[in-house]
Amino acid sequence: LQFFENIQLNETETQIAEQILKEVKNRLGFLVNVGLNYLTLDRSATTLSGGEAQRIRLATQIGSQLVGVLYILDEPSIGLHPRDNARLLETLRTLRNLGNTILVVEHDQETMESADQVIDLGPGAGEHGGEIIFSGPPKELLKCRSSITGLYLSGRRKIPIPKKRRHGNGKALFLKGAWGNNLKNVDISFPLGKMVVVTGVSGSGKSTLVNETLFPILYKELNNARSYPLPYDKVFGLEYLDKVVEIDQKPIGRTPRSNPATYTGVFMFIRDLFSQLPESKIRGYKLGRFSFNVKGGRCESCEGDGIIKIEMTFLPDVYVTCEVCEGARYNRETLEIMYKGKTIADVLSMSVEEALTFFENIPSVKKKLKTLFEVGLGYIRLGQQATTLSGGEAQRIKLATELSRVSRDRTLYILDEPTTGLHFEDVKMLLAVLQRLIEKGNTVIVIEHNMDVIKSADWIIDLGPEGGDEGGELIFAGTPEDLSMEKSSYTGAFLKRTLNSRKNGKLKKK
Repeated sequence: LQFFENIQLNETETQIAEQILKEVKNRLGFLVNVGLNYLTLDRSATTLSGGEAQRIRLATQIGSQLVGVLYILDEPSIGLHPRDNARLLETLRTLRNLGNTILVVEHDQETMESADQVIDLGPGAGEHGGEIIFSGPPKELLKCRSSITGLYLSGRRKIPIPKKRRHGNGKALFLKGAWGNNLKNVDISFPLGKMVVVTGVSGSGKSTLVNETLFPILYKELNNARSYPLPYDKVFGLEYLDKVVEIDQKPIGRTPRSNPATYTGVFMFIRDLFSQLPESKIRGYKLGRFSFNVKGGRCESCEGDGIIKIEMTFLPDVYVTCEVCEGARYNRETLEIMYKGKTIADVLSMSVEEALTFFENIPSVKKKLKTLFEVGLGYIRLGQQATTLSGGEAQRIKLATELSRVSRDRTLYILDEPTTGLHFEDVKMLLAVLQRLIEKGNTVIVIEHNMDVIKSADWIIDLGPEGGDEGGELIFAGTPEDLSMEKSSYTGAFLKRTLNSRKNGKLKKK
């Protein structure tokens, strides 16, 4: 943009290029306004994050200057630093002022407060939701006591600041001379036994540092896997860790066969329980009889899927419920085996909450279900198809699986923006789970823009100062309180506001 604005042309060249330059400047201006000033123009589309791709499409729409259009945006603030959020909101207002309607699905507080009307769904999630709790201006939402969103916005409910910061185990992982992408030969120490949050404006090099340099190094050295980290000089402190786990929001399975019960391993214990029943022993039914993945007990019409896929040549595939088993996945003989009056198909259609009460006397099953319930997934069904779970739900199922493992390993967990798609209440649950993982002696590294997560950290690594070529430097490493005093950090300025605000149970300083 600076290049085109400062370009020197003679009179003839100016006449020829005037219109073209105007369009180029406008389009580049829109990209800057939606917080994408750090991207290079030749960047491959496949390397863009979901939030970046969405904002590029948004910039294209503003450039088209259409009127009377309904725009639907799903979490446009994903991957945006609070500094860039104001620009994005200004862009949305510009679109509205042109005479368009904008419908945004969002969990971001600033976006909610900037809206003309807020529609709040709830009261809970899954079966406990699906009702309109509130519809009206944001100021009225603050008074609505039946809305969890309203309680958080008004400060009646809050995510507390930890009373003290952990000191960790005194050991650290030290990465020397990382210079991949835009990193400027940085030396960074990651203290172990703490919750470490990596912050910085969009494009400052957070993903390059953690996902493309640190994680591949650890994955290669600790898990003996093949991976190719970006260039670095040396790494020290690997002897203090046993393994590394990346917990992302990717689906837990790509087919309708995978579900929370199979992923967490609880289904193995449930099948074992059914095979131990007297009726099963009389009939000679073994563990495999109660699996919908192998022949024997499953319905052969749908091969244990419960649904039949109809391929449409030029249209997306259509799924219909199997007519033989009516979605139960099993054949008639298998469904004759009952435990407490319930068949294995009935168990799969139970919610985690129901199953917890149903299996309260079976410790192996109860333990796995309890962790799912504690991470706020009491409403999902045990046999719910993995393809119907949201990113946040998939991530919490992975976290619950890790929590339920009896592991003595010193593990490093890496999470990239885990709060994507999460409400304040869900963020609170997520933080509680992460704190439990750390209390077991593990280390958690999180890349995040969410202030509630940043203020809950034991240690913060802030990269910057800007995005793209102007980023990639270590601005700060220390506690949240120290970062809030750091003048050169954008994150510090927003964190100071958060730490001092009434919403965290602390009165604003006059």
